[in-house]
Amino acid sequence: MSTLKDRLTADMRNAMKARDETVTRTLRMALAAIGNAEVAGKVKKELTDSEVLTVLTKEAKKRAEASEAFAGAGRAEQAAAEKAEEAVLLAYLPQQLTDDELTAAVTAALAGGDFSGPGSMGPAMKAARAAVGDKADGGRVSAEVKRQLGL
Repeated sequence: MSTLKDRLTADMRNAMKARDETVTRTLRMALAAIGNAEVAGKVKKELTDSEVLTVLTKEAKKRAEASEAFAGAGRAEQAAAEKAEEAVLLAYLPQQLTDDELTAAVTAALAGGDFSGPGSMGPAMKAARAAVGDKADGGRVSAEVKRQLGL
């Protein structure tokens, strides 16, 4: 079992003992999503910490989008609940890059190649994602790459 998955399980047990419903509910959901990812495909496999981080990132993004949707619909209580779940998940994710750090990382990644024209978006994104890793949302990276390429 991956160390991050072990940590999630232990934290969920501690939250259950402390009767913290938000953390318990959120970590249960996260562990279920990890379990679903492990059995997806033809063969069950144990996820690495990197793959677990990917699942947690997706789940945190879902919570952020749901929070915005509830807030837009005037359902503040549900929006706050989704925001609280997102905060629990973000505690397990790496610290996100600031806008200035993201700009610098993408600039450095694009300096190493010839990226010109709309056809270069794919290779440019690949270089930028390799430089940034899990420290920035793909949408933010894409927007910065497009800005720097002038697309």
